[in-house]
Amino acid sequence: MPRSTPDLRLDGYEAVNERVDEQFWQHIASEHDMLTVLAEHHTSDDKHSFYVLHNGAVTWGIPGEPQIVALHLKRDTAARTFRFARAELPLPAMAQSWLIARGCPEEKILLPQGMGTTPADDATRALEERLRRDGDHFALLTSYTNDSEPIQTTVLLRALDERAPVPFRVLLEEADTDTFTHTLREGGFATSEAATTWWEAHWSGEDIPLPAPAPPTHRTTLPSSPARPTPPRSPRR
Repeated sequence: MPRSTPDLRLDGYEAVNERVDEQFWQHIASEHDMLTVLAEHHTSDDKHSFYVLHNGAVTWGIPGEPQIVALHLKRDTAARTFRFARAELPLPAMAQSWLIARGCPEEKILLPQGMGTTPADDATRALEERLRRDGDHFALLTSYTNDSEPIQTTVLLRALDERAPVPFRVLLEEADTDTFTHTLREGGFATSEAATTWWEAHWSGEDIPLPAPAPPTHRTTLPSSPARPTPPRSPRR
């Protein structure tokens, strides 16, 4: 992956308070040299910057943790202070959705050609587009990223609409290092137990197809801190 550390455009700015300063150091500044820009957008008035980042430091940490960071910087250009919000997410399309929900135009935060692997087929492109636009239909429960062969990411989601007949979704992204492409598929499950059973079987090496998902019934708002039930056991590396 190309190295391009983010220009955060904070020269002459200070965090709005000590708490923000400490959190910014902990979550962003301390790992700045390990962050790679996948996509970025800055508003013309310089008050907002949006980034999709890959955090290389995660590859040295707990196996399976999300490696994508969505970062929204908010600057007070008169007071020369800043605030920020960030989320750690398993897939670029989910990071884009998070930023779009915070005011970033979708077309401004797409990954440029040649940045990372490219979608292998129309099904992948369509699902990523839907994730960007309708990501707030679901809460993220857990994910697992395996960055050695086979390079895969699994994501477990829960529908926020209580009327959804198939409330649990699993996303499976698989990367092909020979063609430098990836596929993304989703499956629907009626219960968390069924989703967990598929998840653990998949990471145990069983080749079980994902069941077809049902479409979401209507749009809801993603909570800032979704509830997380007991996740599937992480695979052993």
